[in-house]
Amino acid sequence: MKSGRGAMRGDYTPTAEFYELVADRQVRSSGPPLRAALSDVDVDAGVVLEIGAGTGRVTEVIADALPGARIVAAEPSPPMRAILTSRVAANDDLRGRVTITAQSAPDLDLPPRLAAVVIFGVVGHLDASERTRLWRRVSERLVPGGIVVVELMGVRTSRQIPQTLSLTARLGRQRYEWWVAGRPAGPDLMRFTNTWKVHRDDVLVREVSDSYEWYTVDTELIAAESGLPTRPVPSVVSEVAPPELAVLVK
Repeated sequence: MKSGRGAMRGDYTPTAEFYELVADRQVRSSGPPLRAALSDVDVDAGVVLEIGAGTGRVTEVIADALPGARIVAAEPSPPMRAILTSRVAANDDLRGRVTITAQSAPDLDLPPRLAAVVIFGVVGHLDASERTRLWRRVSERLVPGGIVVVELMGVRTSRQIPQTLSLTARLGRQRYEWWVAGRPAGPDLMRFTNTWKVHRDDVLVREVSDSYEWYTVDTELIAAESGLPTRPVPSVVSEVAPPELAVLVK
C-alpha cells in the first residue's frame, strides 16, 4: 500500500493512518515466503537492509527469521517511521539489532557489507534509471551468496483496473473499507488510487483518498537491470495468497 513516489521522499499523508489495517494481511501473505527465502542467509557476513520498512511489520518477520542479524530499516515517511520507531522501541530484541534511517532509495547510505536486502512495496516507485542505480550500488556491497528479495505488485503491463474493494476491517463501532483502482499513465506506468471509507454504524463518516504512480516491473526486467541471476521463490503453505516475489542472488 505504499502511497507513491511522494512516499519515497517522505510524504505519506493522508492515508498513513490506515496502513496498520493492511499490515496484518501483508505479513500473513508475505511472511512465509520471505522467511523461506531468507533461510540460508549468513548473518555473520554482513548487515540485512530493509528498504521501505513502513511501520515495521516486515522488519519483525526479518528479525524473527534471522536471529542475531543486524538490520538497517530505511523508511523516509515520518508518520510511517514514527510507528516503526515505536515498534522497535517496544521490543528489547529489536532495540538491540535494528537501526532506523530516514533515507530513501536509491541514494541511501549503504553498510559496507550486505548479507541480504529486502525491498517490499518500493521498487515500482523508482523509474528505470533509479532502479539501475540502486541495483548497482546494492550489488557492490552484497556479499557472495547474498540475496535481494523484491516484492512485486503483479502488474506486468499498464492497464485499466476498476475500483475494487481490497480490504474490510472493523475497529469498535467503525468499519473501514480500502478501495483500489488503477489506470495507465504511460507505456510502463500505472497510476493507482487508494480510497479509504470509514463507516460508523453503517453511515459513511469519512472518505480519504490518495494516488501514486507505479512502474510495471517483473522478475525478468529487474534481473536484466541488475545483472544478477534469480533463483526460484520457495514454495510455502500460506493462509493468504502469497505476493509475487523475486529473489536475486550475488
